[in-house]
Amino acid sequence: MRKFVVPFLFMTLSVPAIGAADTDAEYVAAKAAINTVLTYRFVAGWNDHDAHVFASAFAEDADFTNDRGVSAVGRYLIEQLHAQVFQKMFSKSHLSVEVKKIRFLKPDVAVVDVRWEMTGSLTADGLPAPNRTGLLDLVFTTSGGPWFITVMHNTDLTAVAAAPPAAK
Repeated sequence: MRKFVVPFLFMTLSVPAIGAADTDAEYVAAKAAINTVLTYRFVAGWNDHDAHVFASAFAEDADFTNDRGVSAVGRYLIEQLHAQVFQKMFSKSHLSVEVKKIRFLKPDVAVVDVRWEMTGSLTADGLPAPNRTGLLDLVFTTSGGPWFITVMHNTDLTAVAAAPPAAK
């Protein structure tokens, strides 16, 4: 009997005991922390046209890709990129977001789908641009401390006027 009980106890004791309430509470807290990053760093930084605050939502080694395929790697370069666009085409823009889904791949890794809407942006010529909508695919990570965006891909879902038919 001891041959069976000792290995069973060893296997059982080596697995951490986490109750459902603890796990649920941890996920609720993580979702709140992620929403805080989106609200008080990402969106607030954008709407204040403050590239430093905006970039503080990202991990030091984050990968960023905008809706035009422009990439930046690292918080510093993300900040530099946005410092430029906040002076020009996004100088009067306003961003609003809605979290559609948060999926935890692991307790310290979450994939977040965010719908966004932007008003007040300008064209390259400085003229008012149409309102825009899109989808952000974000990967958030934590090392036991704050949550940060580690990967961001942006998709513009704004309707585009159809091209005129080709001449025959």
